[in-house]
Amino acid sequence: MDHPAMHAFGDDVLAEHDAVGLADLVQRREVSSVELMEAAIRRAEKVQPVLRSVVWEDYERALATATQPRDGPFAGVPMFVKDNTNVTGMPTRFGSQAIPEVPAAGDGKFTKLLRSLGFHVLGKSSMPEFGFNSTTEFQGHPPACNPWNPAYSCGGSSGGGAALVASGVVPLAHGNDGGGSIRIPAACCGLVGLKPSRGRLVDGEMARSLPINIIVEGVLTRSVRDTAHFLAAAEQTYRATDLPPVGLVQGPGQRRLAIGMIVNSINGIPTCPQTRAAVEQTATLLESLGHRVEPWQAPVPVSFIDDFADYWGFLAFLVGWFARLRFGTRFQANRLDNLTRNLAAGSRRRFWRMPRMLYRMRKMTLHETARTEKFDLILSPVLGHVTPQLGYLNPEVPFPELIRRLTQYVAFTPINNVSGEPGISLPSAVTDEGLPIGIQLSAPKGQERMLLEIAYELEQARPWRRISAR
Repeated sequence: MDHPAMHAFGDDVLAEHDAVGLADLVQRREVSSVELMEAAIRRAEKVQPVLRSVVWEDYERALATATQPRDGPFAGVPMFVKDNTNVTGMPTRFGSQAIPEVPAAGDGKFTKLLRSLGFHVLGKSSMPEFGFNSTTEFQGHPPACNPWNPAYSCGGSSGGGAALVASGVVPLAHGNDGGGSIRIPAACCGLVGLKPSRGRLVDGEMARSLPINIIVEGVLTRSVRDTAHFLAAAEQTYRATDLPPVGLVQGPGQRRLAIGMIVNSINGIPTCPQTRAAVEQTATLLESLGHRVEPWQAPVPVSFIDDFADYWGFLAFLVGWFARLRFGTRFQANRLDNLTRNLAAGSRRRFWRMPRMLYRMRKMTLHETARTEKFDLILSPVLGHVTPQLGYLNPEVPFPELIRRLTQYVAFTPINNVSGEPGISLPSAVTDEGLPIGIQLSAPKGQERMLLEIAYELEQARPWRRISAR
């Protein structure tokens, strides 16, 4: 199904600049923050009727704050925050119709970090209910769409932010990742999506309440430079004392690396041919750049699939329980979607499995993924197959079939969330329908510098395809 791309790139002050470029223009007073806000608002209003990636607009306040001087390396740059993070005056509904529209009384910890870096928040980006789905689709109302082709999924759960960045509304958007929720939409929308090491950045409020913290905060960008500069700037605000510092990475590294290549998941389902080809082509490119690439299979037990599914269901049970405590009768449980309700119900039935499941997952967090001494990095797909059309992963799909589809699709990313290791999604190829395909590179915990260096190298060797050229 072929649809024209939906983007807002043009000849205004935003042009095709990344966030670093825009901040530099503001600092040199070639453009003003107000001009950037006005351009981003016009772009958002252009794409919103098709992409539906904005769930809360706060444009008047953003324009008002843009008139006030702001410090920070990204001073004056517009962005959106995901709908599971508090922003003063905006509701936080976690993508759910069950949660009342109550404005937040204050900023969440990660929003405070974003503001300290100089960003101006234009509004909230859309996400699937509680981030449980890998597509930004909903039960009973229209989905967010992929700007490369609005008939397709933009991924999830940070799908709204990914669509806004890919379509040119803003150069960078907030996301968080509890099973692939930065890397998956980055792969679907042709972006750079770094899941940092556990503990690298300040945690969101929900992450700190989990029995095993699998959620990390981050951003989606169109350039490796933006991701590297964001991480370096955030590190100056929040320093992870148990991890080696990353610092500002400004280009490829000199060291040639040993890289293990994975093409099939532990779920036993072969990766689709187009995705496999993208990984193999990246391996060939890496070898041409002097790196050594060898086939490898992660020594992760097949039981991990059931363990992660059980934990996923346990989180659905927890969020519903906490929402009832927080909102009382204002929380409308009957408006939860089928996926959330069935995940929670399954967790209650399988509660007897929790102690062993938590034991195995904690063991994995302590020992990380065994990658042997042979390899510096691991190359793999981000997803088990190419981006699906809208409807394929919709929460209205019968639950057993939806879980089967999600298990086949989200086949690689959750391991990093449990191990705590960093992973980055990079645009690598395009499907026969013209949509992006992402590849993932994973590193030992604390080695984001190595990931960013090789990401720069791949970006320079084979620049990403631009949506504006589609």
